[in-house]
Amino acid sequence: MNTPPILDVVFFCTDSGNEPVRDWLRKLTVENRKAIGEDIKLTQFRWPLGMPLVRKLEPGLWEVRSHLRNGGIARVLFTVQGHDMVLLHGFEKKSQKTPKEDLTLARSRKRLYEETDNEPT
Repeated sequence: MNTPPILDVVFFCTDSGNEPVRDWLRKLTVENRKAIGEDIKLTQFRWPLGMPLVRKLEPGLWEVRSHLRNGGIARVLFTVQGHDMVLLHGFEKKSQKTPKEDLTLARSRKRLYEETDNEPT
């Protein structure tokens, strides 16, 4: 018996049809893509999760915290809408705190997603 995921993963899509998180993931090494994918899948199947894998940044916005094979740290910022885990923004972290511009971008994409009638891809 296969247990269905609690959340379905949806990539945020821009008006021009780009999926920024999917595009970012494609630029990473296979090993790092796999590490991030495993963390997203764990979140998807065991939601709600907390630290050390998932951290709530503010109401309606969380981050998946991934350790990359090269020793780096990656973050995927997401929101949950119904049963959808909407991946808004991904980046490699260089400092202790989440950079303000990354947080601002995720908030903006979250707002756009909520304002439009997005269909899962």
